[in-house]
Amino acid sequence: MALETLRWMVFTCLMTALTAVGAQIAVPIGPVPMVLTNLFVLLSGLLLGPRRGAAAIGLYVLLGAVGLPVFAQFKSGLAHLAGPTGGYLAGFVAAAWVTGVFSRASAHKAFDVVAVIAGSLTIYAMGVPWLKWVTGMPWAKALTVGMAPFLVGDGIKAAAAVALAWSLRPALFQRFRTAPVSSPNLP
Repeated sequence: MALETLRWMVFTCLMTALTAVGAQIAVPIGPVPMVLTNLFVLLSGLLLGPRRGAAAIGLYVLLGAVGLPVFAQFKSGLAHLAGPTGGYLAGFVAAAWVTGVFSRASAHKAFDVVAVIAGSLTIYAMGVPWLKWVTGMPWAKALTVGMAPFLVGDGIKAAAAVALAWSLRPALFQRFRTAPVSSPNLP
């Protein structure tokens, strides 16, 4: 396996792990808790691109679905994919992909801002209708419970994701420099 391939696999798994950690930093405010997961979903798309970003978040959702306690408040299982948060979980995968696509559209940093806005809207576009359908809430209540309380926090997390991406990209895209191995016993 090439070193570069291994490097990207490690970055993808690292984003999966950071997403799982971010899910544990949660404030339960109703059927959908306020978590840091969104930050890492958006950051995955910004740093890893659409394919690897979606893979990292897809792995996070898969790990939770098969029983690892990676969802908010250390929960797991298929019931969460079918419950009120299921649309948001599916939206995370789609948002990482959308964020990556928009971010890669141009080298201009303004596209990162557009990317995180599009990614955040993707989460809401999948999460709120699912919340409405599963709970039987009217649209107004689903929007009030599943989107309104999160807008300011998600804006802050989106801004943090952009700032982190701008800081981390130079190191992330730096190629490894391998030096020849020298032995201390050789002259």
